[in-house]
Amino acid sequence: MQIAYLGTSDFAAAILRRLAAGPHRPVLVVTRPDRPAGRGRTLTAPPVALTARELAIDLDQPESVNQPEAVARIAAAQPDVVVVCAFGALIKEPLLSAHPILNVHPSLLPRWRGAAPIERALLAGDAQTGVSIMQLTAGLDSGPICLQAGAPITADDTYATLSARLEDLSATLLLRALDDQPPFADQDESGVTYAEKITAQDRTIDPEADPVGAERAVRALHPHIGARIALDDGSFLGVQQARLDDEGRFVPVTVLPPGGRPMAYDDYLRGRR
Repeated sequence: MQIAYLGTSDFAAAILRRLAAGPHRPVLVVTRPDRPAGRGRTLTAPPVALTARELAIDLDQPESVNQPEAVARIAAAQPDVVVVCAFGALIKEPLLSAHPILNVHPSLLPRWRGAAPIERALLAGDAQTGVSIMQLTAGLDSGPICLQAGAPITADDTYATLSARLEDLSATLLLRALDDQPPFADQDESGVTYAEKITAQDRTIDPEADPVGAERAVRALHPHIGARIALDDGSFLGVQQARLDDEGRFVPVTVLPPGGRPMAYDDYLRGRR
């Protein structure tokens, strides 16, 4: 089976590795262009681009996957199916209808349609999430589903630990979908929720007003985004690890001072004194 793979993030790179290790190795990988990143604004390739180069798979990085040149490049690969995972840009006509498209989405759809399903599940305190393999349509993660499986969320899960488990589950379900081609079923629209992009407001926590929500935010945004507490001087104290004590109060464990390095919160307090 000829596969073209569209993805961008670390999550998508992990799925690409699993695909490339078996009979469904993609013939073409499409990802986003290199972008400036970090304090130095160094031009940086997306994780999927790095993985495709490492695996010696043909790579395209168009400004828009919907441009005629990008659509033609995918058509030239003659894919039997296009697989999309955490691509980060809308796929529009004519590409949307040109090939069968499977989308890998890390939630139990219709819950958490949208850009940040893993973070939103953790922020909401969900006891379970999962993975859905669905047909990509013009709607936001609203297409019919062919496979779905759940995964528990533990009390100490962070984005890192939960996404690692969902990467493995995603790859397993995707390979099964490609092998078995199970039938699709429409989603139940009555259970729809949306996983909006993480904003600066989501990152900025108020442990005194909402200790439970603050602790969830620390786990949901670690290590890729990071939660933070606003300081009196207008700067922010990053919080990388935290816990709730026996009385339900928020206790920072590891923090990131402005312009500094991670340290124990007790050491940070001693330094301020």
